Amino acid sequence: MRRRTGATTPRTPRETGPPPPGLRTVTDGPDRADTRSAGLGPDTVDADVPAAVGRMLVGVLDEQVARAAGIERTFAQDVAARVARFTLDGGKRTRSQFLWWGLRSCQDRPGAGDVETALRVAAAVELLQTCALIHDDAMDRSPLRRGRPAVHAAFAGQYATPDTAEAAGRFGTAAAVLTGDLALAWADDTVAGIELGAAAGPRVRHLWRAMRMEMVAGQYLDLYGQITGSRSVALAVRTAYLKSARYSVERPLALGAALAGADEPTTRALSAAGRCAGVAFQFQDDLMGVFGDQERTGKPSGGDIREGKHTYLLAVGRARAVQRRDRAALALLDRCVGDSGLDAADLERVRAALVSTGAPGLVERRIHRLVARSIRHLDEAAPEPAAAARLRSLFASVAGLRTATGHPRPAARTGSAAGPVPARAAERGTV
Repeated sequence: MRRRTGATTPRTPRETGPPPPGLRTVTDGPDRADTRSAGLGPDTVDADVPAAVGRMLVGVLDEQVARAAGIERTFAQDVAARVARFTLDGGKRTRSQFLWWGLRSCQDRPGAGDVETALRVAAAVELLQTCALIHDDAMDRSPLRRGRPAVHAAFAGQYATPDTAEAAGRFGTAAAVLTGDLALAWADDTVAGIELGAAAGPRVRHLWRAMRMEMVAGQYLDLYGQITGSRSVALAVRTAYLKSARYSVERPLALGAALAGADEPTTRALSAAGRCAGVAFQFQDDLMGVFGDQERTGKPSGGDIREGKHTYLLAVGRARAVQRRDRAALALLDRCVGDSGLDAADLERVRAALVSTGAPGLVERRIHRLVARSIRHLDEAAPEPAAAARLRSLFASVAGLRTATGHPRPAARTGSAAGPVPARAAERGTV
């Protein structure tokens, strides 16, 4: 990026002085010894998986940020500490919970070493999620994440001046790419540093490599659907399968099973359960992206419409409008989806058009069927009863259901219950 001239004094890296604020949040906690996960038993982790993983993350990130500070102070403050803050502050540790309960569903009483290993793999999964979210927001130019400025927006705001706003925006995007890259590198470092047994090691590393590539493939399909203006329901399902179902639910469950030394039939059943629940997870996210409350989601409501996301909800809405020969709804969707400057009134019109096609209700019914199928697969795995109960609850939670056998939250519904994608196809991620 070229230097911009102006009256503003250039900012230079600090070489001396107190630790940067971002580093203090990681290295100087009030009870540092209490933040380590060593010695945690399975009952303690069972009681609060996110807290246990958080303790492990503090230790992992403390070491990584210290290494970064030894390389270059400004880099450590701006990039490394930002990875640490983002990873530690916010998020439900959903993927870590699936990993842990995947382990517990196959292993009644894991030993201290097994607990430590599982928490370290979970910490790596959380860092992979940090990479995915930072890159996703930068690619989508989404201004918010978890109710706060997204990483690329925070970088831009940190260095913008009245006469360098455009350059700061480009800088913010580029810096966010590097920040996501660092999170991915730390995730790989964490997995590489784990001592795994001869049986679990190859399985865990195979799953880890697959999960990373699938995540990138899903993100690319997301971009591909936007740039090509795809109307394909099949592509929307495939994107949901790779972008969310695999790395959010299926692979974490399989990692837990691998760490527990589960046999192949058990692993297959757990993976199938995760696949169904994971697709339901993304379909629910599609609904929230259009109809969700910003206070709840932490992201701008209607962002998927403004960004032109090729989601299952929008693909089904278009397919239903074609089926009903609703030219007005089709024209509205064609005009508004992908319009970054869409105003609130037109956004409401798009929502109303989608409701009129019956798409939201159809998607909710799909979610319900997928979760029911995930429970059936889970039962095939014959998991430990306590772990099975937790997994059923997690399946329901990520899909936006009150219970795993209950009903979706009420939404406006029109049209028939039949949809363009069979449940088994959604389960496979193909049509």
